[in-house]
Amino acid sequence: MKRLPRPKEGETLLVTANRLLDGRIVWLDESQKWCDHISQAGQFSYEEAETALKVAQESSAQQEVVGVYEVLAQAGTPPQPVTMREKIRAYGPTSHPDFMYDHATSSQETHS
Repeated sequence: MKRLPRPKEGETLLVTANRLLDGRIVWLDESQKWCDHISQAGQFSYEEAETALKVAQESSAQQEVVGVYEVLAQAGTPPQPVTMREKIRAYGPTSHPDFMYDHATSSQETHS
């Protein structure tokens, strides 16, 4: 697995995957357990992330999760992913249901 570069000052690494049971995005916490919210994610140094990745890959081998990889984030509570892809994975879609076109709502209701 190709590693990310070392985080710069103010940055940290997170470890993420998808849970096989329900497909949810999960984050490895500091006690090396999977959690559902980025606010609970462990924030790792480059060296710590290497160990965390090994633990996460073992979890993958036991068929708990799939697609394990590390994410670069701004350190803080909660950590803030640097890329848009990871922001969407952490916080959900980029559009809100209130901004849907009226016909989209009525169309979904008639097709349900």
